[in-house]
Amino acid sequence: MIVKRLRDTRESLYLKQKDLIPLFEVSYSTISGYETGKDTIPLKQLIKYANKYNYSLDYLFGLKDFNELYEPLEIDLKLIGRNLRTIRKQNNKTQEDIAQVLNTSSSAYAHYENARNLIPTNFLYSLSLIYKNFSIDKVLGRKKITK
Repeated sequence: MIVKRLRDTRESLYLKQKDLIPLFEVSYSTISGYETGKDTIPLKQLIKYANKYNYSLDYLFGLKDFNELYEPLEIDLKLIGRNLRTIRKQNNKTQEDIAQVLNTSSSAYAHYENARNLIPTNFLYSLSLIYKNFSIDKVLGRKKITK
């Protein structure tokens, strides 16, 4: 879904792929790869895009059909790790359970919960398929803009 939403939102902003080169600091072919699904857009890149153009990550991931406005996000690995651990425990899952679904090792998954590494984009999407009422914005600690 990210592939379609990334392209659709870019086009709705009347931007061309080449217009995103300065934001992402990658080649045109890499941006094209993000939009065709050939390459997975790294979470840090997706966050840059969401921050700059005011898109909800849940919307970009296709978890919601509407966009909500959030404050810009600065990555906080400790907060993300705590949130990943909390939601896993609320769903009565072990790290081994999650690692198996993500097709990774439990020690690799533990690095995300222990704030050693940022969880990859595709793993976050897979978690949205495992957990009910999962919000990527919430897991990453984004705060809604209140009027």
